[in-house]
Amino acid sequence: MSTHVIAVAGKGGVGKTTTCGMIIEQLIKEGKGPLLVVDADANSNLNEVLGVEVETTLGDIREEMARAELLPVSPIPSGMTKQEYAEYKFSSALIEEDDFDMLVMGRTQGKGCYCYVNGVLKTQVDKYYGQYGYMVIDNEAGLEHISRGTLPHVDTLLLVSDCSRRGIQAAARIAEMVGQLELKPGQMKLIVNRAPDGKLSDGVKEEIEKHGLELAGVLPHDELVYEYDCDGKPSAKVPDDAPVKVALKSIMHTLGL
Repeated sequence: MSTHVIAVAGKGGVGKTTTCGMIIEQLIKEGKGPLLVVDADANSNLNEVLGVEVETTLGDIREEMARAELLPVSPIPSGMTKQEYAEYKFSSALIEEDDFDMLVMGRTQGKGCYCYVNGVLKTQVDKYYGQYGYMVIDNEAGLEHISRGTLPHVDTLLLVSDCSRRGIQAAARIAEMVGQLELKPGQMKLIVNRAPDGKLSDGVKEEIEKHGLELAGVLPHDELVYEYDCDGKPSAKVPDDAPVKVALKSIMHTLGL
């Protein structure tokens, strides 16, 4: 099976993770599964946006294994190598939902652990790549996982910004980084989020044009998303007729997703 990789990136606070969650919801509704969802942003809460309970992350397991090494009696079952035990434990981090599976990188506390978990994430993603129609990755603004080759080649890179000049400038810096690193995604587009009445000001339009960003579309500010979040409801699950969902569906069709 050929896996189409979608990576979503943007600075904190612009609604990147909620947008990512809605993309996942739309792919599911259109029968584009099976999906693998990867939360590769240590500061992300994609599971909450999707309404998924996370029992363990790759970072949690790394910490658990580091502590186990200090125990007087090894927890590794007899007849199993350390590498086999590690693979068994890390495989348990895959969350299996009805419509998608999910891997959460999570945080680590120990010195040097971030690089280790990067390697674990790469191993797990490589193992599952090709088993899913789509892989959707909520990435951090720095694109570390993509630039280090932790994640596979990206077919669609979506830069999410809020409706401000500063937000567009931040998205432009990510786009510049993509060029410098010669990452060459299949397509790289900008989604502007939280636009009043779904419209961009002339100043924001000028900023987009100035940086040569390709606009995929605009998502309107939608109070319902805020209300869902305040009420503890998964914000990606606002009704299909909500303005933000209608706009996103149109954008995804434009992108060929």
